[in-house]
This record gives sequence, C-alpha cells and structure tokens, in this order.
Amino acid sequence: MTILFDLDGTLIDSTEAILQSFEYAFAQKGELPRSREQIKALIGHPLDFMFEHLGIAKERVPEFVDTYKEKYREINRPMTELLPGAKEAVVRAGTIATLGVVTTKTGVYSRELLEYLGIMHHFQTLVGREDVLYPKPHPEPVLKAMKHLDAHPETTWMIGDTCMDINSAAKAKVKSVAVQCGYGAEEELQRCSEFIKENALEAVQLIEKIQRV
Repeated sequence: MTILFDLDGTLIDSTEAILQSFEYAFAQKGELPRSREQIKALIGHPLDFMFEHLGIAKERVPEFVDTYKEKYREINRPMTELLPGAKEAVVRAGTIATLGVVTTKTGVYSRELLEYLGIMHHFQTLVGREDVLYPKPHPEPVLKAMKHLDAHPETTWMIGDTCMDINSAAKAKVKSVAVQCGYGAEEELQRCSEFIKENALEAVQLIEKIQRV
C-alpha cells in the first residue's frame, strides 16, 4: 500500500510564515498589502497562482515570488509546526504503507522543513512544485509520486486538506481522505470527498480500517 500526504494544512501549519512572506513581498515591491483573509483563502495553490489572484500583473509575478521566497526561507523554520496528530499519523502510516509527500510548496523548502521537524526520513519520495509542469488539482504530482514508489492505483491513498488534493487523487484514479485541520472549508470538502476526517491521524486510521475489510 502507498499513502501520499499533502503538506500545508495536512501535516504542518506554516500559516504565519506564509502570511508574513506575502506581506514582505508586497511591501518590498511597493504594493498595498492584501488582507490576511484574502491570502489565507488561496493557500494551497502555487505561489504564482496566488499572486496573480491577489491582483499582481502576470509579468510581475516572478519577481514577487522571488521576494516571497527570500523572506520565507529566512523565517519558515521557527514559524512552522506539526499539526496535532501529524507525527503519530506518519509513524503509524509507515507501519502499513510506503509514504510520499505531494505538495505545491517548493520541494527544497519542504524537505528542509520536514527534516527540521524530524519526520522526513519516513518518506520515500517528495514531489514539490518545481518537480511538475502541472500542479494539483492536475493528476501529474500524484502520478509522479506513484511512479517514484512503483505504486498501484488500487492500493494508493491521498490525504489532503483541500479539494485540490482530492481532485488530483481522483484524476489519478486513487482513493483519498480529506482532513478538516487545514484550509479547505467543510462545505467544499463535502462536495469533493467521500471520506472526511478531523486530522491526518484519523485519516490513517480510516485507511487501515478500510484496507482490512
């Protein structure tokens, strides 16, 4: 069996680091700040998508992304923590499956964070934004992780906190569990997901139960 995890909102909470990095980018580039609510509503999407949907002209997006990353790299470790039950979820999942991470975050930062938080060694692959042409909700990230792990669709699961995760899994023809500990609204998750649990640990426990049947 294979279990793939999303990162932000599923295993980690780096909200404050993300918000401060956006605020820094807007300030450095002479842009008026956007509200934290506007930014939080887009977390989970790639950075270029987020800046464009926050009103930055497409041709200027790359410079905003670079400025964001400059700040994020500086502050992300002390401002990121594992979500409740996340470590237990990963440890437990590792006893029944091969594990991977599929995220729209930059893969380099994601690996550094997971190493800092002490859980990277549980994962056999990590697919980040720079590793794919098309990010979630496209199936490419999930399919790429599966290829790395020699995984089969009928025995692969995805755990994520937004419909982007769930839809990416569905398009890759794998099963999924949505979690409510992240950025996806409950009503939205109910529309896209068959299974919804509070956090990653409960999701892993559900997968165990289903696989035993």
